[in-house]
Amino acid sequence: MAKREDLDKLLKQMVDKGASDLHLRVPSKPMFRIDGSLVPQEEYDPTTPASIEMVFEQITTPEQREIFRQNLELDFAYSLGGVARYRVSVMRQRGTLSIAFRMVPIKVFTIDELSLPEITKELILKPRGLILVTGPTGSGKSTTMAAMINHLNENDARNVITIEDPIEYLHENKKCLIAQRDLGDDTTSFDIALKHALRHDPDVIVVGEMRDLATISTAIRAAETGHLVMGTLHTTDAAQTIDRVIDIFPTGQQQQIRLQLSQVLEAVLSQTLLPRIGGGRIGAFEIMIANAAVRNLIREEKTYELHSIMQLNSAAGMQTLDHSLTQLVKNGIVTQEEATMKSSHPEKFEKMLKSPHILKGNGHKTSQALNVIQMLDFRSK
Repeated sequence: MAKREDLDKLLKQMVDKGASDLHLRVPSKPMFRIDGSLVPQEEYDPTTPASIEMVFEQITTPEQREIFRQNLELDFAYSLGGVARYRVSVMRQRGTLSIAFRMVPIKVFTIDELSLPEITKELILKPRGLILVTGPTGSGKSTTMAAMINHLNENDARNVITIEDPIEYLHENKKCLIAQRDLGDDTTSFDIALKHALRHDPDVIVVGEMRDLATISTAIRAAETGHLVMGTLHTTDAAQTIDRVIDIFPTGQQQQIRLQLSQVLEAVLSQTLLPRIGGGRIGAFEIMIANAAVRNLIREEKTYELHSIMQLNSAAGMQTLDHSLTQLVKNGIVTQEEATMKSSHPEKFEKMLKSPHILKGNGHKTSQALNVIQMLDFRSK
């Protein structure tokens, strides 16, 4: 693994085998993550301290190596011409380097190709407000947002500024004018980049990760002043997302934030990935649209009732995660065991599976697009 050609071969094999990640860690053989499982690449020798140091030297610039020496952490993008782009993360473990490559396909897939909920097409065309895309690490949040931006790019003329860590999908200007800023190379923080983005006459601002009070506060303020803001959080459902946003503020500010959030929020889209029967993975989605009832519950600190609102408003495009999971099971796409593990309310989920009111075929499309390797997280065999 000390040669650059060996690394490039591995990165190409990631695409061929439909792997989402490559892990190089001493003393293991190179490891692919395929359909959620770690698979050692037996034809390669185990990674050694010398070989992984060589890889690190070959794929980084002197400036990046200096940053790593100072912080002992490094995230950056790496491209293999004509093959794919990769999000790279470097850390130290037990005195040696550990490098993870996440594959980002060159092609930006459409909402239809990914079988995302149809409501995402309407949400991204909103003139203003806050859209939150949430889910655990590796659940496809970045890919969902990229597909939504692509839909906007093909259907409306807007000035779009993205702030990413690092830039993953590359967008070309179609109807939109798009600027993509890389944390580290183009800006020093999400908060600072977000503040300066407001001076560039944006219509849409995309924040790769809303990870701190300053960024969340500025994002809410930007939505209040007439911009469409889209960002991600590592939360698992709509109610938890609302609580996380509010709880990050000091106690004395939380009531005011509830009021502001209730006014600017447009939707929360929470997603998770499950293994498909027969191979590959598919997303399950919880969708909360900020109607009058939702806004009222946020203001009154009754987020525990949001689940009921989503259940009662399916005609408006809302659905709970359990409803999405139930459809996947009834359509024979995922197993009941896998769906139960992803459910936030396993007992309620078991009852929903027995309900005749949730019919097959009302939820996820089983389009032909799901039968090809599509993307880093929503891929299938």
